Amino acid sequence: MLRRLLQPFWVLLAIIFLIEAWLWDHLEPVVARIVAAIPLRSLKHWLAARIETLSPALTLIVFVVPVVLLFPLKLLGMWLLMHHQWKLALATIVSGKIVGVGVTAFIFDVTRSKLLQMGWFAWLYEAMLTLRSKASALVEPIKQRVREVVGELLRGNTRGWSARVVRQILRFRRSVQAR
Repeated sequence: MLRRLLQPFWVLLAIIFLIEAWLWDHLEPVVARIVAAIPLRSLKHWLAARIETLSPALTLIVFVVPVVLLFPLKLLGMWLLMHHQWKLALATIVSGKIVGVGVTAFIFDVTRSKLLQMGWFAWLYEAMLTLRSKASALVEPIKQRVREVVGELLRGNTRGWSARVVRQILRFRRSVQAR
């Protein structure tokens, strides 16, 4: 009984985790392209050379610095929410999240080998990879069902769907494809 009640919670948690993983996977190449476009490649090499001289514990500090530096941006977003500046708050929080994940992915790429030398960090890293695969397995049936429903709608099978909902879904799909 309890398992059945907690199922939506676990699915929601898995979806959030997978969104984070998706952002990580897709922002790291974007940050890499930005680094390639701006003369930051030399910064990456310089940073990698400096990290080689650090101990794994000091490397952990380098990895955590972006989180600390972006914390005031999150506080600003919360302050804007408290002052009913919804759009600006949302933009601040989302941009802070995107920048944070992108920069963290960049820094992790540079510091990974040193961080994985620490036993607890390597265990945590493997646990996150395992959790990610479990989250994918948990969400996959839902994704498959969504694909089936969208496929039925695209084939014109609208049983149980109002025409207005079908038009909105198809309009949304076309707008996503146009981007």
